[in-house]
Amino acid sequence: MRNIVLARVDDRLIHGEVVTAWTPNLSANRIVVIDDTVANDKFNKRLLQLLAPAGTKIEIYRLEEAVDKLNADFNEKERLLLLAKTPVTYEELIKRGVGIKDVNLGGMGIRGERKPFIKNVSCDEAEVDSIRRMTNNGVHVYYQLVPEQKVIELTDLL
Repeated sequence: MRNIVLARVDDRLIHGEVVTAWTPNLSANRIVVIDDTVANDKFNKRLLQLLAPAGTKIEIYRLEEAVDKLNADFNEKERLLLLAKTPVTYEELIKRGVGIKDVNLGGMGIRGERKPFIKNVSCDEAEVDSIRRMTNNGVHVYYQLVPEQKVIELTDLL
């Protein structure tokens, strides 16, 4: 199992908060984006690679690829920050044996069937159900926009 320092849900993927707050705060040296659509789009892949902090490697995988890559041998020097657009992605990774113990909810904008959930997080029914299932299975799912902000637990919202 690879050394995952943060599994974050943020539909903006790599942006200011990730670059200036999360990556340096966690001493992350590799960002792994898990999203089938982005992984299949050369332009978006290149754009995300350009947004990465200096010295930070970027990998962009489809879900199937991510399972194999994240279950690979541990490298003690590696500190991975995972990014996905929805909690459903993390639930699926966990089902497939990726040892994710905590999921951080960041920015999830209103789109499609999403409705306000907490602060900057909007979820559709499937996402709320996914959060509930992960929580019921012992995964700590919480809201925290930036590292300096207090963690907000979701148990009362579910």
